[in-house]
Amino acid sequence: MSVQVRDPRFGDVVGDDAEVERIATGFGFTEGPIWHPTEHHLIFSDMRHDHQRRWSAADGITTYRRPSKKANGSAYDRQGRVVSCEHQTSRVVRIEADGTETVLASHYHGRELNSPNDIVVKSDGAIYFTDPTYGRIREDIGLLRGIEQPHQGLYRIDPNNSALDLLADDFWQPNGLCFSVDETRLFVNDTPRFHVRVFDVAHDGIGDGRISGGDVWAETLDSQGEKPDGRHPDTPPGMKPDGMKVDSEDNLYVVGPGGVHVFAPDATCLGVINMPEHTTNFAFGDEDFRSLYVTASGSLYRVRVKVAGFAAF
Repeated sequence: MSVQVRDPRFGDVVGDDAEVERIATGFGFTEGPIWHPTEHHLIFSDMRHDHQRRWSAADGITTYRRPSKKANGSAYDRQGRVVSCEHQTSRVVRIEADGTETVLASHYHGRELNSPNDIVVKSDGAIYFTDPTYGRIREDIGLLRGIEQPHQGLYRIDPNNSALDLLADDFWQPNGLCFSVDETRLFVNDTPRFHVRVFDVAHDGIGDGRISGGDVWAETLDSQGEKPDGRHPDTPPGMKPDGMKVDSEDNLYVVGPGGVHVFAPDATCLGVINMPEHTTNFAFGDEDFRSLYVTASGSLYRVRVKVAGFAAF
């Protein structure tokens, strides 16, 4: 079966018979998909091949950026420009309309960042990203080198002065992140711990964008209700929490054991979309935003769901 139903509400959100369709394959390690809401194409990373690719129904697979410095997570900013996390250079960069790159973040307190991994842009233009160490400890998706930061953190780039602020530093390996629809909450998963944390986001006119809280909100468990050993080196990447998004009704989708886990706003796991390959990330797309474009190992998949996502800009 292509789904595991854990709560009857799953049928209303995803559908009890969601079909997994492979639309492209032959890649090295796919990640970081983002859908353009008006041009109707998908950009995603092929990390082992140091390549950001583009897919559309009309043109199939083409090149967006190569080399990509083994880019991982990406997002669109409010002007429709791509911002990407580069594992190989430990940078967050913005790709301008003419293809040039502007470095948005590379160091914190004089030390290189670890390897920025996933990224979101808030409606006020602030950029939030996670900074685990994967790009420094795995040569296939990064560059082997020493670790300079004393923590694996969650950061914010201020939209007014470009200042880089460390928001939280108590993760083992922070990875996927996303805002609730109203941006009052920020969800961040901690990959080796197999859980999702939730932070309150300030909107007080003084500390706008700062966060508080950080309690565990949910865990991504396998079909037996267990957590694999997230720190064991043999646990495949697609068995751990990774990419994460909310749909237009605040249901949270997060990569976990077996595929894509779907949680209701009350943190109940509604079920899992089973994927045939180890899954890394996904993006809502198509004109109605009711398709999940899923990056999984060497392939790109599409799954139709019932509740739409929403456009980033």
